Amino acid sequence: MITKPKGTNDIYGSNAKVWKYIEEIIDSVMEKYNYNYIRTPIFESSELFHRGIGDTTDIVTKEMYDFKDKGDRNMTLRPEGTAGVVRSFIENKMYGDNLPVKVYYNGTMYRYERPQAGRERELTQFGMEILGSDDPMGDAEIISAAVNIYKMLGLKNVKVEINSLGDNESRVAYREELINYFKPHLSFLCDDCNDRINKNPLRILDCKVDENKDIIKNAPKTIDYLNDDSRERFEKVKEYLDLLEVEYEVVPTIVRGLDYYSHTVFEIKADINGNSLAIGGGGRYNGLVEELGGPDTPCIGFASGLDRLVMALKEEKIDLPIKDYLDCFIMYVNEDEKKYAMYLAQEIRMAGFICDTEYTKRSLKAQFKQADRLKSKFLIILNSDDLNNGQVMVKNNATKEENLIEIEYLIYYLDEQLADDETFDYDIECSGECGDDGHCLDCHNHKH
Repeated sequence: MITKPKGTNDIYGSNAKVWKYIEEIIDSVMEKYNYNYIRTPIFESSELFHRGIGDTTDIVTKEMYDFKDKGDRNMTLRPEGTAGVVRSFIENKMYGDNLPVKVYYNGTMYRYERPQAGRERELTQFGMEILGSDDPMGDAEIISAAVNIYKMLGLKNVKVEINSLGDNESRVAYREELINYFKPHLSFLCDDCNDRINKNPLRILDCKVDENKDIIKNAPKTIDYLNDDSRERFEKVKEYLDLLEVEYEVVPTIVRGLDYYSHTVFEIKADINGNSLAIGGGGRYNGLVEELGGPDTPCIGFASGLDRLVMALKEEKIDLPIKDYLDCFIMYVNEDEKKYAMYLAQEIRMAGFICDTEYTKRSLKAQFKQADRLKSKFLIILNSDDLNNGQVMVKNNATKEENLIEIEYLIYYLDEQLADDETFDYDIECSGECGDDGHCLDCHNHKH
């Protein structure tokens, strides 16, 4: 048997409905904030990520899926979304008078790392970017939009942690201080940190091996080395977050794991049963567009892994309002009724209802059980004599009330009956027997 690659998952059934619901919420919120959807290639030139993400990051040095194509070109499966968005921004000349450009994406990323809960080798990530604005208001908007998405999904204990890396002048001053601080203590740090000391000492603060050592915890803080302009800018970001009623905490140790960040950086965490789970983060990257060959363009972005988000929702036991029912199920016995069932199902679907019918030659009794398993609100029971009279039998699967309905009025009848979805009792009875746990042995979908 061929199995899925390590670090990947099949998403199907009820789990897939959770994912689709999350994506619909993201689409809805992004539309309200006037962000346009962007889709970039799953694979890009390796140079894009080496230059964009940074040669000193774990993503580039350890985690990228690199390969040569048949033209002997170095290609990479995208490990994150921002670099591709920036490449598209430059290549398609989105810069100009119509700035800022506000976009969001939702797609698969690939990182070769040890699979663990909420962190797979194939991950799904959604993100949003504002390209062409240096206003601190954009920083606050990105953070608030992300928080609002999480709140709409039902997460209650969402915590925002923010920091500032400052402008280039501030970063240079801080970099020198870090080098002077860490050099006498290199023997206490891992090999990767020893390699980072001259290339990018900020990456030492993001080390997962040494993160709990006192030498890391007591390192100089970025906000202590901000110049006046950077400090004033950071205060503006906090002022706007206060205005938007977004609760936050300043955490000076946040530097994020990518080289392109400057000024505001942030992480968003969910408090799950006393444990803090990182579900998203981002920051400002004012130099990346220019680094990749475009004009000087300030930008701010955010990304969130859907795998982590789904895990958080499950841990909090949030009951999402997912449609896991049918509006109607069409039943039949003979071939003529089957043909009409096929035609009628299409008419009902095109009218906007969720409809299904029988495909496996079940008996009529078994079709009733199948309709219960699919949580169908109404049953449409075809009978040749009724059809000859231009009628069909419609049964309310909650009240068990039956009515002969003229076929030409069927759509109007369903529309009237299904108008108030919220009051319909989906917990329909099933004719199967109950097990010891109270669940039906036939349908397994509900308790009696």
